[in-house]
Amino acid sequence: MPAKDELARRRHERLMDRLESMMLAALRPEYEGYYGQLILGADDLAEMGELKDVRRAAREAGRRLGWKTTTHLVGGRLFVLDEREVPERIERLAGDAAAAAMDRFWDESRRPRLT
Repeated sequence: MPAKDELARRRHERLMDRLESMMLAALRPEYEGYYGQLILGADDLAEMGELKDVRRAAREAGRRLGWKTTTHLVGGRLFVLDEREVPERIERLAGDAAAAAMDRFWDESRRPRLT
């Protein structure tokens, strides 16, 4: 039995490493590690194994990154979110970026389309 436990532990470590890498890659440098999120689709989840194991590994990977990690399964997708309190200056920066994105969208939607 110990060999099976060791194999399961190594699988879990690899899954945590993979999720941590994906979580880091999803971060925007200007937010200094805040506003972390990772969305795993059904194909990703099927490849990674049991949902309970993926959730556990994601929470542990988030802890490694200093996140207050929560997971939510919605429509076959697993959302892994950092729910820490965000410093005001980072919150302002993100709000400005969101407003600018909305402005660009509205500007582009008003332009006549050439078809």
